[in-house]
Amino acid sequence: MTENDPKPREFKLDADSELRFEIESKNEKVLMELKNGLGEIFGTELVKGKKYEFLPGAKVAIFTWHGCTIELIGKTDVTYIAKETPMIIYLNCHAALEPMRDIAEKGETQGPITMIVGPCNVGKSTLTKILLNYAARMHRRPIFVDLDVGQGQISIPGTIGALLVERPSSVTDGFSQQAPLVFHFGHNSPQYNIELYNLIVTKLAKVCRDRLQANKKARASGVVINTCGWVRGDGYKLLTHAAQAFEVDVILVLDQERLYNELKDDMPDFVKVVHLPKSGGVVERGQSQRAETRDSAVREYFYGLRTPLYPHSLEIKFSEARLYKIGAPILPTSCMPLGMTADENMTKLVAVTPGPNLLHHLLSISFANSNEDDIIQTNVAGFVCVTNVDVERQTLTVLSPQPKLPQTVLLVSDIQFMDSH
Repeated sequence: MTENDPKPREFKLDADSELRFEIESKNEKVLMELKNGLGEIFGTELVKGKKYEFLPGAKVAIFTWHGCTIELIGKTDVTYIAKETPMIIYLNCHAALEPMRDIAEKGETQGPITMIVGPCNVGKSTLTKILLNYAARMHRRPIFVDLDVGQGQISIPGTIGALLVERPSSVTDGFSQQAPLVFHFGHNSPQYNIELYNLIVTKLAKVCRDRLQANKKARASGVVINTCGWVRGDGYKLLTHAAQAFEVDVILVLDQERLYNELKDDMPDFVKVVHLPKSGGVVERGQSQRAETRDSAVREYFYGLRTPLYPHSLEIKFSEARLYKIGAPILPTSCMPLGMTADENMTKLVAVTPGPNLLHHLLSISFANSNEDDIIQTNVAGFVCVTNVDVERQTLTVLSPQPKLPQTVLLVSDIQFMDSH
């Protein structure tokens, strides 16, 4: 910090209150320090005397159960202390899940499968993080499943994934990203290909069940599932499909009473549906902000957030790359092969001829070895971005985290990224 920077600001928080701040300005960063007392961010405990750095775009809520003093250095766009927060209600949710985990541990059965649902901008991702962090602090090993293809926390947009949570998330960097299981979807909303979305959700649920069976600690700890904010019409059907695929025990509905009542009527009796209030600190995000967040997630994948990463520029010959897109154009019924339906067409693998239309598109690198493997339902190893297409030389130039591609089966995504480095 230089001499021109704002002076440190001190905030004294009473018990059960929350300090909320946002950084919107592009060039600002804020240092935060817990001076005394106890505080936490989304369920992760703060270390007293440690300075935490928050970058532009950060939306932070520091909660204290017993009271604390927080110091901020740097310019924030919004800063206030909230006296009323739903944290006690959220803690009660965690407290209700713990006995279920205890019973599962003693009986060597499966712990609670919890799904968090609600419209956009109600704090689903935040509540997911809180429940996972509280579970990890109790030495549990829950599986975190993210079904939000638009604003994913496990991988880049256009994917769904799962992650074994072994320790609370870092205050500034989130959960450890070691060995996540990620499936390609290729769009930023499920509505672009509902059949494909349901197919990969079913596959992910099956893989998670297998993982739970293989890991005793994870089995008792259960699963916490974050979902996307599309909750009406076909979006509601996607939620019920996910609930069925994962065989959920608990559904936490944030904010929307109508959705709560619909699920209460439609879910089997053994599924506990609970209505929860959203936090007053939830920020409404418009389409442009969501697009910016998606762009930041892709940039972070290639270039890192705090520790700079140095991606490689690779050339791939057209003849070496096996490019595919999932979902053929919808044809009239009369033009379809005998016995084939439009739904099947949306989960069909279509070969893509390399060309200028691939420029700036993200490509998922499939773990599938050959065309005989089920490429659609095989998880992906990582991603590259097409930065140049040379038709004369028959080559693609891609931005890659690794100096060599592990496989050459590549799935084309509709998500685009303009590399400005």
